Amino acid sequence: MNVNGTPYRSIWLNDDDWSVEIIDQTKLPHVFETTTLRNLEDAARAIEIMQVRGAPLIGATAAYGICLGIREDASDDALDRTCERLARTRPTAINLNWAIAEMQATLRNRARGERVTAAYARAAEICDADVETNHAIGGHGLELIAERSASKSGATVNVLTHCNAGWLATVDWGTALSPIFQAHDAGLSVHVWVDETRPRNQGAALTAWELNSHGVPHTIIVDNAGGHLMQHEQVDLCIVGTDRTVANGDVANKIGTYLKALAAHDNHVPFYVALPSSTIDWSISDGVRDIPIEQRESTEVTRMSGRLEDGSVVEVDIASPGSPAANYAFDVTPARLVTGLITERGVCEASTEGLLKLFPERRGD
Repeated sequence: MNVNGTPYRSIWLNDDDWSVEIIDQTKLPHVFETTTLRNLEDAARAIEIMQVRGAPLIGATAAYGICLGIREDASDDALDRTCERLARTRPTAINLNWAIAEMQATLRNRARGERVTAAYARAAEICDADVETNHAIGGHGLELIAERSASKSGATVNVLTHCNAGWLATVDWGTALSPIFQAHDAGLSVHVWVDETRPRNQGAALTAWELNSHGVPHTIIVDNAGGHLMQHEQVDLCIVGTDRTVANGDVANKIGTYLKALAAHDNHVPFYVALPSSTIDWSISDGVRDIPIEQRESTEVTRMSGRLEDGSVVEVDIASPGSPAANYAFDVTPARLVTGLITERGVCEASTEGLLKLFPERRGD
């Protein structure tokens, strides 16, 4: 996607062909800044402190983190340590484990002297495939928006989203925002209700920044406004992303998604989840019970950053001093509340059978 007329992906190799550049998402929307990952610890920390975030981008960063790790030591023991370090960074996003497994499969049986070259090649393939996958997701989601547009005789389609599932959460295009970008580019009238998404404000900070940069009409709303808008028929459909979707169609996404799904169900608003197949965890069949939910630092709840009139960016306390805060990063939306899953292979029912119709090769897993 473009930033001030310059095309960017969210992660790329530098001209030296070994160090990795990322957009530092902790600085957005006030400052657009990139940072260089030069070793394993740089990559692991970037994931942990959310300089990079979003399940697909976490996976891509982990793939390049393995490249950086084995540049220093390509032995079996070092590869194991590298993978173990990265696997500890974020427990909920399944793309992390998927990417690590893909890299291990590529490297495990290769001669030590071939591993670095093979690792960089596989990491690049993972990134390129993510771009193609997300563009395909957007095409299938575009059909849903176009259908709604036709039913409204071309009037504006209002889409509500939660958190950030745009190109910043992937290598490019995004998942939930990919259909919106493509609908806008196709000339459809589309408007996005952007949940601010507390804590961390990833909707107000990142989704709004992406939509603004691309010229897509949008309005930031507080997290609890969605139900009100749905009651007054101001939301045509919801599209969100996911960090892990399990075999029965249960969906883990940023905390607050479940409440939006409940409101959508009560008001008969279609609720879609956009995801690449790498986000499906086929080993779990009950997401509410078995998806691990990350708990992060309480300061993400009690502190907030913002820009002053003089342009300086500061962080301030917003909560009662001394009060404890809990910070659950995700919740799980049961499949029964999900209208459909938008994947690179098409749209399916949020169920085991629905997923298997699109991915028949997984039968018997």
